[in-house]
Amino acid sequence: MKNYWDKAISFEEYLQIANQRLENPPTPQDAEYKMYYELGIQRIDRTLKKFVIDEEQINELKSKNFNGKILIISEAWCGDASATVPALAKFFEGHNEVKIFLRDSDKSLINQFLTNGTESIPKVIILDEDFNVKNSWGPRPKFGHELLLKFKADPEAYPRESFYNDLQVYYSRNRGKDAIQEILELL
Repeated sequence: MKNYWDKAISFEEYLQIANQRLENPPTPQDAEYKMYYELGIQRIDRTLKKFVIDEEQINELKSKNFNGKILIISEAWCGDASATVPALAKFFEGHNEVKIFLRDSDKSLINQFLTNGTESIPKVIILDEDFNVKNSWGPRPKFGHELLLKFKADPEAYPRESFYNDLQVYYSRNRGKDAIQEILELL
């Protein structure tokens, strides 16, 4: 895991790359995803503006005496990632180092952490001080997963547009709190 950690980037670099890809897409896929980059950056900015650290969660983090690192597999165009990654980066800031590994730069990492056979992101890998995998989480909090299951169970009664809307409203209101809590429970 240390090799992946060494290739990973800071949250600030992640934002810079996202903005660069939006302004000047380097690949055909990035050009095709331009609308998603734009949405992702807007959501990241909204999360950063509205995110407030929960003191109870910080106290829980401190009580865990976790000295490891947080490695997040992500891409800025992803809706789930744009709601979760900035909250995690801000929450762990000053406590545990957080780095982001761009999923599409090297699929060998995400292929070790598939979700039901898919490369779903974000994927949070909790590492100990020696870069051993302690646990993993993702791609979305339990409530988001329940919405996805509701959509998959009956797309006619709960269409994709309703699912996406409900998920984004949840993310906007929750501001990363559930994701942080679920990750704290894995430390």
